[in-house]
Amino acid sequence: MKSSVAKALFNSYSYLEYKKVVTDLLSEGRSTGNEQSKILLDYSTLNESRLKRLDKTIVILPEISAKLKALKKEYIWLVIVEGWCGDGAQILPILNKMALESNKIKLKIIFRDSNDDLMNQYLTNGGRAIPKLLIIDKELGKVCCHWGPRPKGAIDLINDYKEKFGIIDEEAKTQLQLWYLHDKGISAQKEILEMMYSIKESVCL
Repeated sequence: MKSSVAKALFNSYSYLEYKKVVTDLLSEGRSTGNEQSKILLDYSTLNESRLKRLDKTIVILPEISAKLKALKKEYIWLVIVEGWCGDGAQILPILNKMALESNKIKLKIIFRDSNDDLMNQYLTNGGRAIPKLLIIDKELGKVCCHWGPRPKGAIDLINDYKEKFGIIDEEAKTQLQLWYLHDKGISAQKEILEMMYSIKESVCL
């Protein structure tokens, strides 16, 4: 296992532990990550509410559940995220519900700014976009594939908006959140499951 992955796993959190860290920091008037600002604090507060809502409303499709239960090998799903990340708040409850469907998946979470070495290995178009899901073969201790920072439909929405207006502003973020609301977590479920079933041991690094 690469030292950056091993270090990250050693310092990782369960989903419940992650939420507690975020909540405890908010009670101190702080957000996760190196940068501290009112806007990031506001985003973190909003995301805490999103997590609570989505924990109650996200439903895993029956066909997805059946295939997750049928997995033969054990995997660790390692997610790189921060509490202020809007996409993270939309994706984490889905990943948690999916992991709970299978005794072959263990969900672990780390903070981006505390894991530079690992984050820099999984950049998106040269940027440190999050959330980023790393699929680790538990037996081999190797990363087999990765996903993120958002489903294809959401990526297309943001790319189209940026191409049309040249920036990503609050209106773009509002449209993105509406996309997530209407999608109900289905796109992420399907994309991640397809990735899980396409894993070949030879590609695990």
